[in-house]
Amino acid sequence: MDNRLDTRPHVLITGGTRGIGRAVADELAATHHLLIGGRDRDAVDAVVASYPSAEPFVADLTSEDDVAAAAPGVDRLDALVHSAGITAMGTVEDLARATWREVFEVNVVAVADLTARLLPALRRAHGQVVLINSGSGFFTSPGNSVYSASKFALRAFSDTLREEEREHGVRVTSIHPGKVDTDMQRQIVDHQGGDYRADSYLTPESVARAVVFALSATPEAQVESLNVRPMGR
Repeated sequence: MDNRLDTRPHVLITGGTRGIGRAVADELAATHHLLIGGRDRDAVDAVVASYPSAEPFVADLTSEDDVAAAAPGVDRLDALVHSAGITAMGTVEDLARATWREVFEVNVVAVADLTARLLPALRRAHGQVVLINSGSGFFTSPGNSVYSASKFALRAFSDTLREEEREHGVRVTSIHPGKVDTDMQRQIVDHQGGDYRADSYLTPESVARAVVFALSATPEAQVESLNVRPMGR
């Protein structure tokens, strides 16, 4: 397919090969041309092949060189969905400096760098940036310091970007899901030594539909923040 003939909006989804990112891709596949973000070429290519209109965006987002090489290839972009992220558990006393650096590099620094590089394309399209944050971007709990701190920082980044980009017509949405049935959530429960019950959590699809809602806002409006919580206790 010649992408120049494609009139559908173009959306880049980081972490698009699994979890929430893959669910977002599924929800948007019928209406958008997808740029599937990931660092594993084989995994990205397999996902791309499953959609009617998609292409790979392969980069390790923690590598400045990778991002610098990949970003210039995106000359058209109507929406950027940041779904890639990592977590780490442990008390402040136990967490190593390297863990703090790794979590902030993925959850904050990589997001800011990629966004900055893609702003020219987003401005041309009067596009949108959607950031998958967390309930941990509003509150924290013992053992959750580094993840929560990174999500507080991501919320501050989102709020600042929104105000900076108003004059350029770029809209910014921060989505804060509660606990979601993903590999990351299973890791957290395993670390805590609890029993995992998938029906206690949101599905990735419910978060993806919140993304669709944000992207569907009429041009004069922007959805600034969305909280999505599980119904169960």
